[in-house]
Amino acid sequence: MKVRIGVAAGTGVVEDPSAFFGLVDALDDLGYDSIWVPDVITTPTLDPIAALAAAAGRRERLKLGTHLILPGRNPVLLAKQLASLDRISNGRLLLLAVLGLRQPAELAAQGVDAATRTGILEEMVHIMRTLWRGETLSFDGTHFSYRDVGLTVTPKQDPLEVWLGGQAPAALRRCGRLGEGWMPGLCTPAEAARARTAIDEAAAAAGRAIDGEHFGVNISWVDRSIGPEVTASIAARRPDLAAADVVAVGPRGLCERMSAFLDVGFSKFVIRPATEPPSWPRAVEAVAEVLELQTP
Repeated sequence: MKVRIGVAAGTGVVEDPSAFFGLVDALDDLGYDSIWVPDVITTPTLDPIAALAAAAGRRERLKLGTHLILPGRNPVLLAKQLASLDRISNGRLLLLAVLGLRQPAELAAQGVDAATRTGILEEMVHIMRTLWRGETLSFDGTHFSYRDVGLTVTPKQDPLEVWLGGQAPAALRRCGRLGEGWMPGLCTPAEAARARTAIDEAAAAAGRAIDGEHFGVNISWVDRSIGPEVTASIAARRPDLAAADVVAVGPRGLCERMSAFLDVGFSKFVIRPATEPPSWPRAVEAVAEVLELQTP
């Protein structure tokens, strides 16, 4: 398996642009595969499309990933934005399509109801893929309707892959039907292995297969110990698990956690500090030394 490791930028890079660019430079210099910018509308995080466009112009090797919220966006405009980003970055875009957090403020910001988000996401994926193939789109769905719409800008990658997340049974079936890869967060290796089996079964039932290399996971880590703030955050989202089940402690703990996922067939990783590090470059350098990343 080809192991690929990216790092997700957090809230600390918003107020100081040099912090974001310092992280971009450090990741590229240290041999990381990618930088990821999560999409959370109502928290102090950068807009992923704008941030990744800036990163694309700064470095020419580092891949550009995002956990991008689809519901609430215009699918045709978004298709052109993402195609443009992939084109100007020479095919470096990594796309994980997500529903967004099920929180009142986030749903209000998206302008959608929680119950309709799944249907919106599925229609958007179909619309964007049609346009990315260079085809003229005519579509009548529950949420969108278009007649003879086309794009003259298509992605550099053919195809531009759309990975999905989610761990509920319906999300796993959806990934099997529609996704080109799966990347969850806050799960154990045993849970991930069971979910992968469910995804593969759903894909087979739909007459398709997902590449065995296209399974990854988001892993959180802390430098020294799991504090009460991190414990509370995990409890709010996964009350059935202890924080230590899903948060690695220190670079060596992170390495051990990744090894456990490798053992069950997961080879793509996005790692993120559970608490903001005092220095992003020093934090990712410490991890790179333990993981023995090779500089480009």
